[in-house]
Amino acid sequence: MSQLPEPDLAYLRQVLLEMLAIPSPTGFTDTIVRYVAERLNELGIPYELTRRGTIRATLKGKRYSPDRAVSAHLDTIGASVRGIQDNGRLSLAPVGCWSSRFAEGSRVSLFTDKGVLRGSVLPLLASGHAFNTAVDQLPVSWDHIELRLDAVTESRAQTIELGVEVGDFIAFDPLPEFTESGYISSRHLDDKAGAAALLTALKGVVESGLEPAIDCHPLFTITEEVGSGAAAALPWDVSEFVGIDIAPAAPGQQSSEHAVSVAMQDSGGPYDYHLSRHLLKLAAEQDIPVRRDLFRYYHSDAQSAVTAGHDIRTALLAFGCDATHGYERTHIDSLAALSRLLGAYLLSPPVFASDAQPAKEQSLERFSHQIEHDTQLGSDTQVPSIESVLGTRPPAGD
Repeated sequence: MSQLPEPDLAYLRQVLLEMLAIPSPTGFTDTIVRYVAERLNELGIPYELTRRGTIRATLKGKRYSPDRAVSAHLDTIGASVRGIQDNGRLSLAPVGCWSSRFAEGSRVSLFTDKGVLRGSVLPLLASGHAFNTAVDQLPVSWDHIELRLDAVTESRAQTIELGVEVGDFIAFDPLPEFTESGYISSRHLDDKAGAAALLTALKGVVESGLEPAIDCHPLFTITEEVGSGAAAALPWDVSEFVGIDIAPAAPGQQSSEHAVSVAMQDSGGPYDYHLSRHLLKLAAEQDIPVRRDLFRYYHSDAQSAVTAGHDIRTALLAFGCDATHGYERTHIDSLAALSRLLGAYLLSPPVFASDAQPAKEQSLERFSHQIEHDTQLGSDTQVPSIESVLGTRPPAGD
């Protein structure tokens, strides 16, 4: 494969900043969907929307099958109103899986049917001058924080009069900061930074004039943070599915804010042996900084598609991110590496052309090989007989 053009990092930064400005907790994603659809229109990439708003686009290739898909999610963590207290303040329930520790002190927008209210999320004991050291003894729990609205209300009735209802969405301010050193700090980089890298890769492929080997379907999902993600997003003959998400850069992990990570396994199990190594090979060929890592406490759009019953090979690419689901930080190096590897993948041949159609004959000829398995079969190690394992001969007729 020829050297790809460098990603347009000014475009990546601009798109990311604009997406971060759009509140999109899971269930409240219409505006961010419209924004990304407009970017695809600018690139001339056709797409369709599902009923709820998942974007399914098509980047045409030289052949239509086997298809491949790449997926980033547009929804973020957030909260919703769980209850209205007697003092007019609000109890919260998390949207997505995240700690209340990172919610405390946040400025937020509350979306009611009447309009938008601003407020702050505070611990139940918020004033050191009133509660002294008792403030530090409060447990970390969603049951021990509340939303104080910037509105005149001191009672449940007054808050209801403002239009607040149980189930109203709460979006947490992203507070983005792009430093001259290349670091990007913000809430909700998961997965808006991944979506920005995907859009940048698509822009690079379109502007290069290069034709992908096979059709590719960029997906932008809206329910990844609650688990369903890409479960119902694949109407085509997709054989390869690459998810895009965060790689926690933390003690015990191998990921870096200056590289792209290929996830070998997450809480849903190992990713496809061959597709993952295809991505690693592309990174080596293009001199892209890459890490291999395991993610123990999350799963991705790719795994949700497998769980839904799709017969696909899956892999996961991720940008290195510190303090995931908190006040997150990444570096432009990682996003550039992710965008470059996505571009290389979009233009690469399929891992297995034979994946276009399931084998109709009972033959192993077209089936894949793993090097470890070949090595074992070619060794001098003798495979034990069933008699030696069981200690008896199998009954006659079996």
